Amino acid sequence: MQQPQTVINATELWQHTRRKNEEASRGAMATRPVSTVVRSCGFRVSHCFLFVAISMSCLSTMTSWAQESSSIAKQAQNPIANLISVPLENDFDPQTGYKQGDSYVLEVKPVVPFRLSNDWNLITRTIIPIIQVPDLTPNVSGVNGLGDVELSLFLSPAKVGPVIWGVGPAISIPTATEDILGTKKLSVGPAVVVLRSQGHWLFGVLVQNLFSVAGPAARPDVNQMLMQPFVNYNLRHGWYLVSSPIITANWEATPANTWTVPVGGGVGRIVHFGELPVNVYTQFFRNTSYPEGTTHWSARFQMQFLFPKKR
Repeated sequence: MQQPQTVINATELWQHTRRKNEEASRGAMATRPVSTVVRSCGFRVSHCFLFVAISMSCLSTMTSWAQESSSIAKQAQNPIANLISVPLENDFDPQTGYKQGDSYVLEVKPVVPFRLSNDWNLITRTIIPIIQVPDLTPNVSGVNGLGDVELSLFLSPAKVGPVIWGVGPAISIPTATEDILGTKKLSVGPAVVVLRSQGHWLFGVLVQNLFSVAGPAARPDVNQMLMQPFVNYNLRHGWYLVSSPIITANWEATPANTWTVPVGGGVGRIVHFGELPVNVYTQFFRNTSYPEGTTHWSARFQMQFLFPKKR
């Protein structure tokens, strides 16, 4: 199961950059420096090459195990499983900004569980986004860099029952290296996940809402909900079908720009890199509702390295 990514607040980003554009002289069209073009292209090429190289390397060296343990597959799909994992997620959002350019986000998302007692576990999930966005307005050139880092802490029962749940705080830290790559606000809020595993199925939902508590007054306040329903159907030989769209609502935006609602899904498989299990999947989504200046479809590719406990 995919942990919700740190999504760039597309509505806030677009409106913030549009305001900057309106404040600039209407007759002065900023010329994009050659160095910026080179840096942006270099980021795209290196970003894609890195992910493709890793994927190709794994596909060429990994040996699929004929009969994969269903418990490993379901642990990988469980966002609060008592399992160390390191997902590498690549998100592609085409037709973004006024030139309809491409946006890329590479997220490194380590998950580390801690046993607090015989009854409780603490699951820590960190999202470290590396972002590249295209030209957003004529006066705001595309940039790339680090986004806001997000930490989620889930308190979850150690004993697994028919229904698995976890609850705790989510914290967004203003680490963005560029103004338009983050909110510049420290934000906190509640997060909860509930799921059930039954036969071939694993399904549930994760919901969180972040509120800004500190940061520059000139920056817009943060009040954003993220909801990720997920459904997995496990097949033979480690294959599975998956749908885990990330639905967001920016409560500070205008009604027309509040919601992003994708619909779609994809396919994945548990494979092995030597003896190391790796969860690989791809999903494609069509946005039925999306803010101005953002894309109407997106693609997600992930490799999740799993470190199950040895018995």
